Amino acid sequence: MGMIETSAILISLAAVFGYINHKLIQLPTTIGVMLIALVMSLAMIALNSIGVVDLVDPAVDMLSTIDFNRTVMQGMLSFLLFAGALHVDLADLSEQKAPVAVLASFGVVLSTLLVGAMMWFVFDLVGFEMPFLYCLIFGSLISPTDPIAVLGILKSIGVPKSLETKITGESLFNDGVGVVIFLVLLEIATGDLHGGELSASHIAALFVQEAFGGALFGLGLGWLAYRMLKTVDNYQVEVLITLALVMGSYAAAGRLHLSGPIAVVVAGLLIGNQGRTMAMSPRTREHLDTFWELVDEILNAVLFVLIGLEVLVLTFTRDYLLAGALAIPTVLLARFVSVSISITALRRTRQFPPNVVRILTWGGLRGGISVALALALPRGPEREVLVAVTYAIVLFSILVQGLSIGPLIRRSGVGAI
Repeated sequence: MGMIETSAILISLAAVFGYINHKLIQLPTTIGVMLIALVMSLAMIALNSIGVVDLVDPAVDMLSTIDFNRTVMQGMLSFLLFAGALHVDLADLSEQKAPVAVLASFGVVLSTLLVGAMMWFVFDLVGFEMPFLYCLIFGSLISPTDPIAVLGILKSIGVPKSLETKITGESLFNDGVGVVIFLVLLEIATGDLHGGELSASHIAALFVQEAFGGALFGLGLGWLAYRMLKTVDNYQVEVLITLALVMGSYAAAGRLHLSGPIAVVVAGLLIGNQGRTMAMSPRTREHLDTFWELVDEILNAVLFVLIGLEVLVLTFTRDYLLAGALAIPTVLLARFVSVSISITALRRTRQFPPNVVRILTWGGLRGGISVALALALPRGPEREVLVAVTYAIVLFSILVQGLSIGPLIRRSGVGAI
């Protein structure tokens, strides 16, 4: 099956599932379409197992033509990150810069270490001989949060802007930090160190090159795009410039061994603030917002349909499911500890309400990025286990945490956070 046919099927499924969700279920779109896709996948497996009709093999054939990792990491991620960054107010982000910076850096590193250490014992308990380095790799791919599904809920229940900024800002930057940590650990595990030696200084140099280099690269290209936007007043051309900025900066950053996610986020923040106020007419701003909101909604719908369908091609055994069930509270505990330590350190200079740790812990959803990174692992006995466990955590995160964060916030009586 070719790319056009596969894309047509996925878009059609996203549209149908979105329609069913809107008319009957009325969940947030991303959660609704993923739930319908998951139920459809399980129904196909059940019908196949009792010999009624075999719909699994054709679906698997279609999904086998899709490289989930490349589709998400090299295709969708840059657009989703830019669309998210485009609507983050730098003034609001500046007010929350300390929590966002600490959670997106120290929090991710600490969570990676905690998840890695605890999962080493969990895998041993279940009976898997998982190398400790691969446990750390698992920690790095599952620690970045993905609030896409929960942001609609936060807005609909009218939570304070500062809370929304914390969750959004953290996710935009910890995606990039988490991917950098994942790539560094994976290079160590595979021995692909680009001619370097395994040492603390080399690891630090790789991190600085990827993270800080990516930020500077995104700032430079974002400034260039801003200068171009300032010299033209034609919304078709200006939307095209932002599209080129997203695709060009992400692709070029990868070639230069810089963090594409961080580059796109920085560029999006610059265009969304400086560019919107000083380089665009009201008409251009309206068309730009409409375009990127549509891109965001369409890609999210397709991504969550894919997540729901992936159950057809993944391997699940009783031991895998047990490991996944034990991993869910483990990852939540690591998130709670990392958020608690981060917020406790920040309480010396700023005030937080008592429920902020609980809300940030439960609101830190995992999504398609974690699945994509797990699928990027090299073939081997560790990969199947980690992919299955990651998928279990992502499903729980989106369906359970995503649907209950709203009631949790309402019960907590959150004021200004």
